[in-house]
Amino acid sequence: MNRLIIFLILSIPVILISRRTIFDYKSHGFYRFFSWECIIWLIATNYKYWFSDPFSINQLFSWIFLIVSAYLVITGVILMKKMGKPKSDRNEKSLYKFEKTTELIEQGIFKYIRHPLYSSLIFLTWGILLKSTSFELLAVSIISTLFLYLTAIFDEKECIHFFGDKYIEYMKRSKMFIPYLL
Repeated sequence: MNRLIIFLILSIPVILISRRTIFDYKSHGFYRFFSWECIIWLIATNYKYWFSDPFSINQLFSWIFLIVSAYLVITGVILMKKMGKPKSDRNEKSLYKFEKTTELIEQGIFKYIRHPLYSSLIFLTWGILLKSTSFELLAVSIISTLFLYLTAIFDEKECIHFFGDKYIEYMKRSKMFIPYLL
């Protein structure tokens, strides 16, 4: 029962944030919403294991994934705000203000990966899973990762539409989520 209550409470702000794209399957926000919901389910299920058995191998890898997740989101957002030259007059209503970049960012973490924020969510997903694993949560983690992959695919379509060939060339020089690998 606690799991369901926590899930519902945490889902309210996600629904409010996602309200512009929740029914637009052509927007990256549609797929991101479902990934966020999967992550919330993982949190609601595993919150009680967050600090149990702190030196187990699962917990150690979990914390590594969570730290990588935090690093990626912090550096990604800072670079987007600083170098992306967000413009509120950019017309895509599905984008948050910091996402409305008018300059393609190819420095810092963006030099190596195109989607540090989605990569952050992937590491968050698997970091939370490792707190206490089960078949159910493994399935939720896989679904979350698939939704994040779809989020990136639709985001790239939006970026190609806005930035054109410059983004296509950038895609050839960088990886989607993990430097040098994927």
